[in-house]
Amino acid sequence: MDAPAQRELGLLHRIGLAVERVVRESARSPHRADVVAMGASGTPTEELDRLAEHEILSALDEEKVDWNVVSEEVGVVDRGGSRTLVIDPIDGTANAVRNLPFSTVSLALGSETLGGVELGLVRDLNRGTTYWAARGEGAYRDGRRIRTRAWPGKGEVVFVNLSKFSSPRSASLVGRARRVRSLGCASLEMALVAEGAGDAYVFENAEEARNLRATDIAAAYRILLEAGGGASDAQGRTLEDLPLGVVRRTTVVAWGDPAFGRKVWEEPRP
Repeated sequence: MDAPAQRELGLLHRIGLAVERVVRESARSPHRADVVAMGASGTPTEELDRLAEHEILSALDEEKVDWNVVSEEVGVVDRGGSRTLVIDPIDGTANAVRNLPFSTVSLALGSETLGGVELGLVRDLNRGTTYWAARGEGAYRDGRRIRTRAWPGKGEVVFVNLSKFSSPRSASLVGRARRVRSLGCASLEMALVAEGAGDAYVFENAEEARNLRATDIAAAYRILLEAGGGASDAQGRTLEDLPLGVVRRTTVVAWGDPAFGRKVWEEPRP
């Protein structure tokens, strides 16, 4: 990795640590779950989200970088740069405000579309673990190279978004996959597939407006690809052209082993 990319990665690491500190400091605050605004994505902004986003924007100002920003909360901020930092200040806010151990800060640097992301970092705010990847440089967890695992045949672990909004096809995986987990944190679940802890991640809600945005998956997408995995929407279409914004929504089917890939949607094997 060249020196500029190393410096950029260093900044993303520092931002991740700063957000983790804010989350830990607010752990006992009775106001961390208070809704303080409506985010640019149309979802409520809790106090914890606001604190984390403020920490990120302040860090960019202090470091004097001109990256534009796309955030789930503040929306699009033109800071005069040629590249964009795509952030989800707290991915898994519903978990974080309840002190459930599945939340991250997600940071991706690139331009225009998901395929244009060059650098991605996901910081697990509970374990203190950092996943990161740069285009063509592989994927890493705390400095150790990670790779997806070969599909074990009948012993797969599939992460699935499960709620009253889930599509019938998503819900059916509970009775079809050997093991199903639902953590409520897209970036973490995709990172876990990237390191071989799971075989696939599926997010498909029945209503398009309740599906994922680029802010949810931009960093984890780069990490997964660099680890040897892949992803599409639920219809098998590429995610490469998904704009780096907060308007467009997408379903996601992500896998570690291409041999598994879209088999996640097939009937159970004997």
